[in-house]
Amino acid sequence: MPDNHNQPAVADALNALLADSFALYLKTKNYHWHVQGPHFRELHLLFDEQATQILGITDLIAERVRKNGAATLRSIGDVSRRQSIKDDDATSVTADAMVRTLAEDNRTLLAQLKDVKAAAEAEGDIATSGLVDAWADETQQRIWFLEATAGY
Repeated sequence: MPDNHNQPAVADALNALLADSFALYLKTKNYHWHVQGPHFRELHLLFDEQATQILGITDLIAERVRKNGAATLRSIGDVSRRQSIKDDDATSVTADAMVRTLAEDNRTLLAQLKDVKAAAEAEGDIATSGLVDAWADETQQRIWFLEATAGY
């Protein structure tokens, strides 16, 4: 694991966010590939749209780490050491369980975004703080769609 002793707190928070973004992206694609049932088409398209959105922020997150003078993730192993969102290796997951799991994982991501925002503001990093607002809005929208789909 890299030495983060001299790394700013915002970079650490961003790297944790990046690891979970990759984990959530892959889980969302996994569900996209394996969803079955009467709502197949709707969920297949929803999961693909959400995965694309999640992947779309990963480069921006990594670039914020670098702009803060720190190193970012280098490998799948690095992602797995840092991620808090759990993988789902089950061979059979119901569509309802997929939707509920993704809603919960997106709530985890939203909490991490709040941590990044707090670290960025504490360090006076207004650029990162501003970007996090848009990412949080996208995450809240994903949660809303998933919860509405699950009938919460």
